[in-house]
Amino acid sequence: VQLQASGGGLVQAGGSLRLSCAASNRMFSNNAMGWFRQAPGKEREFVAVISWNGGYTNYADSVKGRFTISRDNAKNTVNLQMNSLKPEDTAVYYCAAARSSGLPTTTRAYNYWGRGTLVTVSS
Repeated sequence: VQLQASGGGLVQAGGSLRLSCAASNRMFSNNAMGWFRQAPGKEREFVAVISWNGGYTNYADSVKGRFTISRDNAKNTVNLQMNSLKPEDTAVYYCAAARSSGLPTTTRAYNYWGRGTLVTVSS
């Protein structure tokens, strides 16, 4: 499975961006999909995860209420709608496919990673 994230860019604080992740084949529809981010000098951290059928989601406390993860298995895509962006949301955002179902929040639970897309939020 290959993953390609897109939609990053420069936005002012309070603005919105929508990230998309396209998978190369339909195998990913059986697995949870997650978004992670990595700011300069920091470790990669969990942002959001969605179950294989889209019925369950989980978010990091720092983004809860502002970000929404969704997926369309017919189109092999996962999206991250980011609203009310803050400067501290600045990071490279990665989509990833989990090894199995469930709602994993650790990087070790994911075995396929996209190349990342940069989100910069100016104050």
